[in-house]
Amino acid sequence: MIIDIPDTTISQVAKQLVKVREEGGAVALGRVLTLIIAARNGVAEEAIEAANDASREHPMRVIVLTLGDGEARLDAQIRVGGDAGASEVVVLRAFGDAASNAESLVTGLLLPDAPVVAWWPDEAPLDAADSPLGRIAQRRITDAATSSDVRDRLTLLGRTHAPGDTDLAWTRLTHWREQLAAVLDQPPFEDVVGAEVRGAAASPSTALLAAWLQMALDVPVTWSYEDPSEWEEGIKSVRLTRASGDILLERPSTGVAVLTQPGQPDHELHLPRRTLRECLAEELRRLDADLLYGRVITEGWSHLGPPEQGA
Repeated sequence: MIIDIPDTTISQVAKQLVKVREEGGAVALGRVLTLIIAARNGVAEEAIEAANDASREHPMRVIVLTLGDGEARLDAQIRVGGDAGASEVVVLRAFGDAASNAESLVTGLLLPDAPVVAWWPDEAPLDAADSPLGRIAQRRITDAATSSDVRDRLTLLGRTHAPGDTDLAWTRLTHWREQLAAVLDQPPFEDVVGAEVRGAAASPSTALLAAWLQMALDVPVTWSYEDPSEWEEGIKSVRLTRASGDILLERPSTGVAVLTQPGQPDHELHLPRRTLRECLAEELRRLDADLLYGRVITEGWSHLGPPEQGA
């Protein structure tokens, strides 16, 4: 069900939500958190779809905020039932002076006594934790992959990092980190003496994986960019060097990876790029600070050397 409320106020939207609860019974109950999505119109629907999918694991209230220029006005839309997954979605489109205070637009719609998560699917503030929405959220989710200069964005994330911040460029690495950790948990138990990471220039995950490996293994790590005509997105390969030979985890295509180890047959692994829904659902599973990400984006990134030239 979709309810449009044109030229309205937050008070009227809140009253309509109460009416939906009274008429729908349990449809508005059992929410465990409030997710605030701050997005441009062009990406808002994709973000809502991801949130609806993730809500089946994390029932929540989703508040979508888009700001624009023009005459002062607030249009709203409420989505429940089949149009909102296991969540209830409130879409706020504010214009002109009505868009001047993002915090006041959402505070009257937050679930009482429930954690608040803020998510910027595309353009994030320079300092998420110190932004109007970031100050009311326990967790703040950004995506460095949407930046035109991912290295500058990672540097900014490291400089402004506060507990509770996270980035989907880090979340996309979960399966890579799991696979590499699993390999090193098997014999021969030799020290890794060096590592190499290769990936797309538009992928901040490439640099974050290199920074994590350098921290975790305490070894020199080189990283480089693939030719965009041959590899367009995500991580291409990771090579770990040991005395008995190299371990290579490489994607011949975006959906699979091949694990090569000395003295063993090659293993083909299912390693697709993670969907937006998968990444969002993972981040909503924990509402405490991601301490490892904090160390990687601050210490790890700052100590990582530049990418190899000409790669």
